[in-house]
Amino acid sequence: MDTNTYDALIIGAGPAGSSAATILAEHGHRVLMLEREKFPRYHIGESLIPFTYQPLKRLGMIDRLKESAFVKKFSVQFISPDGMASQPFYFFDRYDRNTVAQTWQVMRAEFDQMLMENAREKGAEVIEEITVKKLIWEGKKVVGVHAVTKSGKEQEFRAPLTFDATGKEALTATRNGWRERDPYLNKVAVWTYYRGAVRQNGIDEGTTGVAFVPEKGWFWWIPLHDNRTSVGMVAEGKSLSRDGVRDPKAMLEREIANNQWVKDNLAPATQSGDYYITNEFTHHSRHCGTHGLLLLGDAFCFLDPVFSSGLMLALKSGVMAADAAHEAFEANDLSPERFTEYATHLREGIENMRKLCYAFYNENFSFGELVKKHPDIASDVTDCLSGDVNKDFSKMFKCIEDFCPVPDSLPLGEPLP
Repeated sequence: MDTNTYDALIIGAGPAGSSAATILAEHGHRVLMLEREKFPRYHIGESLIPFTYQPLKRLGMIDRLKESAFVKKFSVQFISPDGMASQPFYFFDRYDRNTVAQTWQVMRAEFDQMLMENAREKGAEVIEEITVKKLIWEGKKVVGVHAVTKSGKEQEFRAPLTFDATGKEALTATRNGWRERDPYLNKVAVWTYYRGAVRQNGIDEGTTGVAFVPEKGWFWWIPLHDNRTSVGMVAEGKSLSRDGVRDPKAMLEREIANNQWVKDNLAPATQSGDYYITNEFTHHSRHCGTHGLLLLGDAFCFLDPVFSSGLMLALKSGVMAADAAHEAFEANDLSPERFTEYATHLREGIENMRKLCYAFYNENFSFGELVKKHPDIASDVTDCLSGDVNKDFSKMFKCIEDFCPVPDSLPLGEPLP
């Protein structure tokens, strides 16, 4: 069995893993990223939000994205259950049009490969089609991983610090018994793709559509390049599977037929590719890590996708964790306590988004009514929904309580000493 030694190991080459690998390599550390699949590979989660700009800039990706074929996104539009579409909410009404206010709708197969290749270019090593089977522990400390290649070859890799960027699968949180389901955010998503759907013009071409479904959930409408549109619905599983329906195609087609706006905009389109279904159960890790181990992105917390916060949190967590790790290496102190600030900062943003998700799904709440009653908090609402999540939103949440309960923050995320 081969054993190789690095400064850091990263399990998973998605946005969180590739971000951490890039920053660590830039700091001069010897990094190995292990990826189970062969890139490019399919993944859902296609819409960026404005404050993804900062981690992307740090990673040196902005110019590459501007040169890409990805559709530019300047706004979000909401569609009421009766099919009335709001005016687009333009990010440049609050943010700089040339930086934060322009983001993208991305095909993840291409986007994730760009991030992985960026990490390689910065000096990180990447092995694809290799599966990490287990962590290697010495006492209470993680010292490496045991992995198996596609051909069945077993290998060990060792490092003083291992990052879990395994996404929703959350390898270590699941294995260590740290994973906790959110008590309320437990939806199911079903989706597919279309070619030739109705598309708006100019700066509205990339507008994300969120179409409300009474007492059930919501549709997403994401215009992608190559004349493709991602269309999906998020709702309670018992609603999607009512009357014994189990086939994702039948589920989605039934819901589209009942939503006039989505139906009209798909009228000229042709369905393309597979139908997909997955649970969107929000889950949290009780700890951000322990001796020799740190969790990133969805492996730390997977949040309901209604506000498209997943990619922003993944990229941000990768950059933050890598910077914290570099400081720990410089101080020759990799104790779990070194990563408390990382966890606290990330959890603060997650909790602010989570509380907005709770409000969104409450039948007594609407953003329109909130801002009408409390116009002075409109900027706070915009900031939080745009991904500027590490602010004091106590006034906003106090105003939301006029319409619905706001949950307490969950006492999670501290490193396990």
